[in-house]
Amino acid sequence: MTKFQALAGVALTALLTINGQAQAADAKRAEFGKLADGQSVEAITLTNHKGTSATVITYGASLQALVTPDRNGKPADITLGYADLDHYISNPQYFGATVGRFANRINKGQYSIDGKAYQAPVNNGVNSLHGGTKGFDKVNWKVVKVTDGDSASVELEYVSPDGDMGYPGEMTVHATYALSENNELTIKYTATTTKTTIVNITSHAYWNLNGEGSAHSVNDSKLTLLADSYLPTDSGAIPTGEVRKVEGTVFDFRTPTAIGARVRDASEQQLVYGRGYDHNWVASREKTAQPRLMAVVEDDISGRKLELLSDQPGIQFYSGNFLDGTSSGKSGGIYREGDAFVLEPQIFPDTPNQPAFGSALLHPGETYSNTLIYRFSAK
Repeated sequence: MTKFQALAGVALTALLTINGQAQAADAKRAEFGKLADGQSVEAITLTNHKGTSATVITYGASLQALVTPDRNGKPADITLGYADLDHYISNPQYFGATVGRFANRINKGQYSIDGKAYQAPVNNGVNSLHGGTKGFDKVNWKVVKVTDGDSASVELEYVSPDGDMGYPGEMTVHATYALSENNELTIKYTATTTKTTIVNITSHAYWNLNGEGSAHSVNDSKLTLLADSYLPTDSGAIPTGEVRKVEGTVFDFRTPTAIGARVRDASEQQLVYGRGYDHNWVASREKTAQPRLMAVVEDDISGRKLELLSDQPGIQFYSGNFLDGTSSGKSGGIYREGDAFVLEPQIFPDTPNQPAFGSALLHPGETYSNTLIYRFSAK
């Protein structure tokens, strides 16, 4: 048994007994692997006394595992990922990753700031996706601080150099994961820059509330999206600029609706473009002062419930359409289409080219932030 496997066993139990009383296991560090240049990739496991644990690896500042009990108290890992570093490198799928500098898509990778043109690498058809060919998901972040206490946490840092992936300014980014005793996993992203640039950072965690190796797809899980509009796209998943009401469409998730209920409706061209859902819903037109509830997913089989809060204006819902059986997960199963969903709070895709969407600019002296709160329960 490797040191990391031993740590994962502790995370599954999530409890230690001292003087006959249960104590939170808090935060533990272990090596997850080594990069070709010899850099060590760490795994930090945060646990609470309710049987929930979150494992974060420094490669991509990624959520590698999230273990939480079902209605019967049986724990399972409900986020997709790999058991070893080699697979994260050889077959990247953004599993649990922090994505940036600019999450989602930029049309043709082109944008301008103050009249000066910039080009990000094209890596998704003719567009740039999640920061380009080597975004934040493909670098090793530095551990700044690991904290025990009421909320066990880890703070990670990455310094993206000026010109990285075509983006101006040296950007210092922090990702802090904190697990509370209330079964809330909070992820907070902040960034500063030395030159005016664009930024959009979020988490790309894949979820299956039955467990990442479950035989059950997510199609029967019920989704609620607290948004009355969404952004239609062209065939390359770039928003057309229209803000369309969800009422009367397959995009209406304002009341709990099975993810798979309408996902194969070939009469809806938007679903044909995305091979399912891969669109941004409009929760508000601007960032809010505090995180508010954006989405709820409930699973009748396990009884698990996931609530997502954020302060961002948009939320990208992706129904796992491009999981094609080429990835073997932590439990040894093959990840296939519909085996997971993704919810990504963020500003709207292609905002740098669409002024009506607002601004993606970050100036020197300012601090960008995105706060995500995942709340887990079971009944």
